[in-house]
Amino acid sequence: MCGVAGIIDFRGRSDSIPAVTEMLRSFSYRGPDESGIYHSPNATIGNVRLSIIDLASGQQPLSDISGRYWIVFNGEIFNYIELREDLENKGIKLKTRSDTEVLVNLFAMYGEKCLTLLNGQFAVAIWDKKEEKLFIARDRVGIRPLFYTVANGILYFASEIKALFVNKDVKRELNPENLAQIYTFWTAITPRTAFRDISELSPGHYLVYSRKGLDVHKFWELNFNNSDPAVSLSDALEKFNELFTNAVRIRLRADVEVAAYLSGGIDSSTTVAYIKDIEPGVLNTFSIGFEDKDFDESKYQEEAVRYLNTNHRAISCTSKDIANEFPRVVWHSEIPLTRTAPTPMLILSKLVRDNNIKVVITGEGSDEILAGYDIFRETIIRRFWASQPSSSLRPTLLKRIYPDIPHLRNASPNVLKMFFGYRLEDTDNPLYSHLLRWNNSNHIKKHFSENLRNTVNGYDPLADLSEKLPESFMEWSPLARAQWLETTVFMSGYLLSSQGDRMAMANSVEGRYPFLDYRVIEFCSSLPDRFKLNGLNEKYLLKKLMSGRIPESIVKRPKQPYRAPISSVFIGMGRPDYVDEMLSEKMTGLAGIFSYESVAALLSKIKKTGTASETDNMVLASVISTHLVYSQFIEKKDSEFRNSTLRNLRIVEETD
Repeated sequence: MCGVAGIIDFRGRSDSIPAVTEMLRSFSYRGPDESGIYHSPNATIGNVRLSIIDLASGQQPLSDISGRYWIVFNGEIFNYIELREDLENKGIKLKTRSDTEVLVNLFAMYGEKCLTLLNGQFAVAIWDKKEEKLFIARDRVGIRPLFYTVANGILYFASEIKALFVNKDVKRELNPENLAQIYTFWTAITPRTAFRDISELSPGHYLVYSRKGLDVHKFWELNFNNSDPAVSLSDALEKFNELFTNAVRIRLRADVEVAAYLSGGIDSSTTVAYIKDIEPGVLNTFSIGFEDKDFDESKYQEEAVRYLNTNHRAISCTSKDIANEFPRVVWHSEIPLTRTAPTPMLILSKLVRDNNIKVVITGEGSDEILAGYDIFRETIIRRFWASQPSSSLRPTLLKRIYPDIPHLRNASPNVLKMFFGYRLEDTDNPLYSHLLRWNNSNHIKKHFSENLRNTVNGYDPLADLSEKLPESFMEWSPLARAQWLETTVFMSGYLLSSQGDRMAMANSVEGRYPFLDYRVIEFCSSLPDRFKLNGLNEKYLLKKLMSGRIPESIVKRPKQPYRAPISSVFIGMGRPDYVDEMLSEKMTGLAGIFSYESVAALLSKIKKTGTASETDNMVLASVISTHLVYSQFIEKKDSEFRNSTLRNLRIVEETD
């Protein structure tokens, strides 16, 4: 795992090596083992490396056998052994055992078509010194980040936005419309980011930059066009088992120890069970619990550990821990956050690294591809209810999927309609499954400053997203549409970024995701809905598969959403000084995003009642995180987080 950065300047920028060096320094934690830079008259590309495969000879940058193409690479190509054999059979003699060298030679042979051969998680940059073209690409679902901008005729790219800001040509400015997206979807829709003129390369896309300009192309997209309603359950179980076994097996490829997260849910328990089947020896597992019992899953974690016989380490997270680490979380995320949930993941990855582990396998992706989230069941119930909107019985089904929300457990039909009835009968809306969630997020915008409200007046994030839906979207089942939205928007934009890559790489840890093997994704997208959501029984196929292989209590337990406390973190005695600063009239006025009077009224209400609703919590997290983003990236008050160490820097220079 690594970080990459580069500058393409067809005017022949003479000082680009120092500039790229500084870009690499800004995220040196992504690759603490080694670093490298390739420089030619028009291109300077570099990387920092977390050594995992071919520790001895895999240092970047690397070239293909001809020396024409030079690569810097962030990620892993898990099927590199098979691809290497293909190259060798074609007469290519490789010098290293790295997946990086395999990739650059595949590109030399197949061009951009090589992307369809890759099973991995990657952000890659390749410079063609003959044609003077830069090629950058990102994996199918966006596990690894990649950002770019063009300023004063110069292309800058990097694994993190903070590296782009090293260059004086790159403006530091928040984008109001993009903020409106973030306060709706919890993330900006690629290629947008929180910052003006800073783009994120979309998952499953590649970009070519030359003297002719910049072109972006798609090479993969999630779709549900190949659904097979006739497949039998037994055949589906057999095929999924085959694919998932291989997905786990190839993700165990490493020249360092591979560990796993074990959260106590069915997803992580499944991955651990498969690892133990493939490699029966000692497996190190890690988990995090919460001091607040409303969020804690330690009981199930301990049960899974006993059943699966792992060497387990756990850590407990307090509200104070979250409060203290939240500024660092925002700095690594580079985006306003509506939740504190990424923070425990930062704490957990530190535990992993403190135990000298670089790689962990996790269960992310299962909920999206196998319909595990409550939002999928909620959509089914709302559609059922919408066919008889006056029914007093149908809305009570919602109590079954939200037993952990106290004010809903004993709610009357009228209360349920008030809470869940938003645009109930708008079932033809392509975004129907997520309208309620995104309307709840919209409460954040009620606290906008007058100036920002006027600026974004007339901009509708939902309309913007609707224009980006696949052509065949409305031909899919309602569940498939909901899955596409959850996977494309929430998973790629938030879960794999703010809660995934950024929190792991902050502590130089690589996460691997077998449920997100593209073959597993494509197979699950072909399954009939009933194998994913059977009535209101979520992840039906996975539960059938894992019965008897993990504790039955874990198989049968209801999905417990991963959450972390918010109001208890930021309100009350003992909160860090920065909280009051971020909520102050001075900071509110300086950033200009929120209304101080509105935010102050919300704080007063929370303090007076001692309670905060879900939307209150989102507003609180959003205000604090937005002001931290402003302070850290616009005002440049981030010196406490910088680590400027580069190790084993190697520079390759070409003069012509």
